[in-house]
Amino acid sequence: MQRQIFAALFAILLSAPVAADQTDTRLEPLFAELKAAASITDARYIEREIWAIWSHHGSNAEIDLRFQRGVLLMNAGRLEEATRIFSKIVEIDPDFAEAWNKRATLLYLTGDLAGSVRDIERTLSLEPRHFGALSGLGLIYEQIESADGAIKAFTAALEINPHMPWIVERLEALEEEQEGEPL
Repeated sequence: MQRQIFAALFAILLSAPVAADQTDTRLEPLFAELKAAASITDARYIEREIWAIWSHHGSNAEIDLRFQRGVLLMNAGRLEEATRIFSKIVEIDPDFAEAWNKRATLLYLTGDLAGSVRDIERTLSLEPRHFGALSGLGLIYEQIESADGAIKAFTAALEINPHMPWIVERLEALEEEQEGEPL
């Protein structure tokens, strides 16, 4: 019996991905499913799977622990501490896209829009399908009153994930505003 349990555990370990994050091979089919999802409810489940993969480093337990701590601090409103943690993570592994995205979010929340844009650009260079980073970029462009930039970012996000009604609403409002402007 012990041998069977050991064999089953060994098989599970062999079939588990070595690393997660934006390089995980499970993402490609998930993005295809996301684009084809029949409902927003279906899309939400797929989004959660994508975020879970993005948020798991996989090959470095220390980074995973730091990441979890950073998220907890972020959710608790301890933005400076969370920013320091995500800064350390990107220092340890500059190819971990979601750490850049989290730090971009924190920089946005603390008013450092230029820093946030830099981190979003880094996120997108590592994971061009990052609909969260694209939507964040759209929010920044909206805030600095660049309707063209916001429209481009929101449109790009919707091309990847067409199931974000809040972005559709913002995009429609921006396009209506532009139609009302004199040429």
